[in-house]
Amino acid sequence: MPGENLTRDEARERAALLSVDGYEVSLDLRSAVGEHSGGGPRTFRSVTTVRFRCAEPGASSFADLIAPGVTAVSLNGRDLDPGQVFDGSRIALEDLAAENELVVDAQCAYSRTGEGMHRFVDPEDGEVYLYTQYEPADSRRVFANFEQPDLKAPYRFEVRAPEGWTVWSNGAGELADGVWRFAETKPISTYITCVVAGPYHYVTDSYEREFEDGTRLEIPLGAMCRKGLAPHFDADDVFLVTKQGLDFFHDHFDYPYPFGKYDQAFVPEYNLGAMENPGMVTFREEFIFRGKVTRASYEGRANVILHEMAHMWFGDLVTMEWWDDLWLKESFADFMGAFSLVGATRFTDGWITFANRRKAWAYRADQLPSTHPITADIRDLQDAKLNFDGITYAKGASVLKQLVAYVGQDAFLEGARRYFKRHAYGNTRLGDLLSVLEETSGRDMAAWSRAWLQTAGVNSLTPQVLLREDGRIDELAIVQEAAESHPELRPHRVAVGLYRRTEDAGGLPALERYAQAETDVEGARTVVAELAGTEAPDLVLVNDDDLTYCKTRFDETSLAALRRGLGHMTDPLARALCWSALWNMTRDALLPAREFIGLVVKFAGQETDIGVLQMLHAWAESAAVHYTAAERRAEAGRELCQAASVQMYSAEAGSEHQLAWARFFARVADLPADFELLTSLLDGTVTLPGLEVDQELRWAFLEPLAAHGVADEKRLDAELARDDTASGKRHHVRCLAARPSAAVKAQCWAQVVESDALSNALVEATISGFAQASQRELLAPYAEKYFAAIERVWTERSIQIGMDVVRGLFPSYQDSQATLDATDAWLTSHEGAAPALRRLVLESRDDLARALRGQACDEAAAGR
Repeated sequence: MPGENLTRDEARERAALLSVDGYEVSLDLRSAVGEHSGGGPRTFRSVTTVRFRCAEPGASSFADLIAPGVTAVSLNGRDLDPGQVFDGSRIALEDLAAENELVVDAQCAYSRTGEGMHRFVDPEDGEVYLYTQYEPADSRRVFANFEQPDLKAPYRFEVRAPEGWTVWSNGAGELADGVWRFAETKPISTYITCVVAGPYHYVTDSYEREFEDGTRLEIPLGAMCRKGLAPHFDADDVFLVTKQGLDFFHDHFDYPYPFGKYDQAFVPEYNLGAMENPGMVTFREEFIFRGKVTRASYEGRANVILHEMAHMWFGDLVTMEWWDDLWLKESFADFMGAFSLVGATRFTDGWITFANRRKAWAYRADQLPSTHPITADIRDLQDAKLNFDGITYAKGASVLKQLVAYVGQDAFLEGARRYFKRHAYGNTRLGDLLSVLEETSGRDMAAWSRAWLQTAGVNSLTPQVLLREDGRIDELAIVQEAAESHPELRPHRVAVGLYRRTEDAGGLPALERYAQAETDVEGARTVVAELAGTEAPDLVLVNDDDLTYCKTRFDETSLAALRRGLGHMTDPLARALCWSALWNMTRDALLPAREFIGLVVKFAGQETDIGVLQMLHAWAESAAVHYTAAERRAEAGRELCQAASVQMYSAEAGSEHQLAWARFFARVADLPADFELLTSLLDGTVTLPGLEVDQELRWAFLEPLAAHGVADEKRLDAELARDDTASGKRHHVRCLAARPSAAVKAQCWAQVVESDALSNALVEATISGFAQASQRELLAPYAEKYFAAIERVWTERSIQIGMDVVRGLFPSYQDSQATLDATDAWLTSHEGAAPALRRLVLESRDDLARALRGQACDEAAAGR
């Protein structure tokens, strides 16, 4: 059999043959605690009974199961030889009847990679915590099933757990006679079933809603985390956002939440942000903040809570047929997360974060050689795993925002309501959504879909302004361009804003909008007739209000206005859009990195939106590390460090801006005086009014000290003793890996590449510490080792760990033509390697080539 990597063709064939009536899954998790003997993996017993029908009696098919061993298999009362029918990932099913019952008794393995049934031991108190994570196809690591999204079924789970534990699943559960039994679910896909078990700290609340017809809905709410995080757990805020979201979606979707209770678990060593299991949503526990964070962190958590809640309708109630249409859930959840964030919570500036942060992810992904249409060609599960990317999420959400502008918000939401009612508990394709939107809007959705959903690449929009003799606009046009590799020109609904320099009420310089026009951009050049005769602008912003998905460009007059007064723009969304456009120009080698860094140094201190400021910090650091000419790199870093120091001291005491600048200062510090200041702040011999150096900030200060050889192992061990927690352990591992020692790097490499002893979280921490921009020479020998190792790693390790290693250890700091040539040589000599592996290497190659072009642009600017 082909093994773990299920193909689309196999899934279609099986879906045409089989219909699933229901599952009963019994798990015995008592083996999670206590000593583990033997050399094999720690396992648990999993017994699955699945009832299903076959459209062609006598036909053959297979069930999915990834397990170290199978004790017994029974099909329609007939015992099958596990050694004959089970190959490690599939169970062969021969001579099927019209109605079938399959019983599989297996020994499944606990996971340390966040895939399947993950087992975590808290180093603080020795407690064991379990949770499941399945997307896209890891429920087969926990119970036998038909692992594809269009074979939906109801599930009944029962779980035996260690005494004193609590167990949760998708349905409501109760403990009787030592067994946790859970209510049968609605028909759902395998990948959103869930089990969470352990001595979690659990808080409850409830949500009530009365509808216009007089019916009432009451939803029990729960939120949980490890006991060690309980002192930091702000469950009240989680419940507040949850209730606001439920109100918002009930108001707009006209379909009551269909899955009973609503639990939310914040779990350790999670390899995603969150997962939309109906009734039992799981999140990475980093969303519980152990120290002071900025408003942007709370906004980000709220967005994720709402994103997962939107999935209850987009993805759980109505599910894509196959992973080609992954966007039918992820794009919608990403859009709805921002839409509801702005409409229902205190984070009313959520569209600014969307424009600045989420779309930056999309723009990068859409310019990689692996770019793909939003509706993708997903051949198999490895393809599916890699398509949880910036296109499926953020570009898809951006395009939906454009769709709302195109058809109107009322038509869009009415289309969603019809979609839910028409396809509840079913599976859909692209056409199912387009048909309801055509009904509600009267628009030709086929043409829109071809342009936006079925082609790849990002367009750029540039203003052209011709002036009359009296200085007013004679003609303002928008020029649309596309990359040679993806030449599609798309229809865009845009707002064009005209800005001019003026003074605010206090007499300070301002850059304010004085005119705006909405228009449909078609083809290569569109004239905006409405703006003819208007006073000449200092700045033209062609995607004002961020209605479309495009790279915004500037004419020379507008660029000059930004150089003089970007920080004076009074509208925060317009300002964020301009920063994003300038960053795209830097990445495209149209703006020298030194100029972008200069703009950050000059204007970032005036940025009021904390999320935008933190994004500017990340971009500026990337500009200095990757896009600045090598001979000027140190100078660029010092410019940023000096700016950070000034802003850290001048920011309001105790403000989130002060905290953001302090963290940025630590990241860009590289002189002895910088390290002396960080050390003094840690020791308390120097204090900054209002800056609380809490435990999380202590680790943030320690990493650069470790990376530059100032904090040694003894110092780091002392900090771990102070913070002997799971979070502290991850920080400690990262800081140890950051030390500038050949022996340290060799040990890290062996732990990650040659061994599978580390959990996914510690692999991530080790890789993060290993790769330091300040250690280019020390890391140089690992470029050759990387290309020699990655195919073996990809073959031997789980796909999640393989992705972490291939992405994280690519020699991006060896930014030379020689590294580019070595990458090309590997790609040429490994044409038969797994397509998903080649995609990861191609993406890293593209980032490297882009960095080299940026460095050449920056170097050329030195002579001007």
